[in-house]
Amino acid sequence: MKVGFIGLGNVGGKLSGSLLRNGTDLWVHDLNPDFVAAKVALGAKDGGTPANMMQSCDAVITCLPSPAASAAVLEQMLPHVGAGKIWMEMSTTDEAEVKKIGAEVIKAGGAAVDCPVSGGCHRADTGNISIYAGCDRPTFERILPLLTLMGRRVLHTGPLGSASVLKVMTNYLATANLLTLCEALTVMKAAGMDLATTFDAISISSGTSFVHETESQLLLSGSRDVNFTMDLVQKDIGLFQKLAEAHDVPLEISPLIIEMMRDGQRRYGERAQSDRMIERLEEATGLDVRAPGFPDTLIDDEPEERGYEIHPTR
Repeated sequence: MKVGFIGLGNVGGKLSGSLLRNGTDLWVHDLNPDFVAAKVALGAKDGGTPANMMQSCDAVITCLPSPAASAAVLEQMLPHVGAGKIWMEMSTTDEAEVKKIGAEVIKAGGAAVDCPVSGGCHRADTGNISIYAGCDRPTFERILPLLTLMGRRVLHTGPLGSASVLKVMTNYLATANLLTLCEALTVMKAAGMDLATTFDAISISSGTSFVHETESQLLLSGSRDVNFTMDLVQKDIGLFQKLAEAHDVPLEISPLIIEMMRDGQRRYGERAQSDRMIERLEEATGLDVRAPGFPDTLIDDEPEERGYEIHPTR
């Protein structure tokens, strides 16, 4: 199968790298020519344009920063969609938008999938990230071999759009967890607790989480570089809030999180690293919430293995 990959940024560059590393016939495209050149040097083909990639490839993956960016790329590809062609949207996007564009792909004779990832850039780099996939079952069976090259655990979530709904929920939960960890670590510092001991206490407790096990290390090392910027956080939590409003669910915590992140952007920049949110509390208290011995970057030390489908147990 010839595969096209459009969007070679923080996440897309790593996912496409897993495909290349595992022998996929890969065509790539990005607005940054250096990103394209780097993948070509590793064995990929320069796809030229989105239109050319849809003409040349069996499946084209998009991994872009916004629904608008995906829509613009799909507009170029749609005239070349036909029977047997697959569009795979790996961006975190809006359910309504992916359904709208996907319907056009299906009308043209192709198949559409929303298949966002979850688990952090460090796991995307090793093929150990998790992947959700929303599409009909026959299409899922066709793309599963590709997904298991990019991710460790793959979950078929239901029809097109369902994966995007679940993904914005998980990103909302991750953001809420990050902000509560910033508060917890700062309070422990103020209370005179050793922060390395605090980290271990959280890790073995009911308060632990994936975000703690990963991002708390970057908070405490002082690097605060998780490869995920505040503008992307705002996009994702905004999509979750939009979903809640569409279904008339009156949320209380979500609007507060959105405003807190806006304040972080005003202070540190629209595209500042999301972990810099702890600096708001450091500035307010005069405390330095750092500790020796924690890494500046996250490294996935799990060995790379071929992925597999997760089957619901209930």
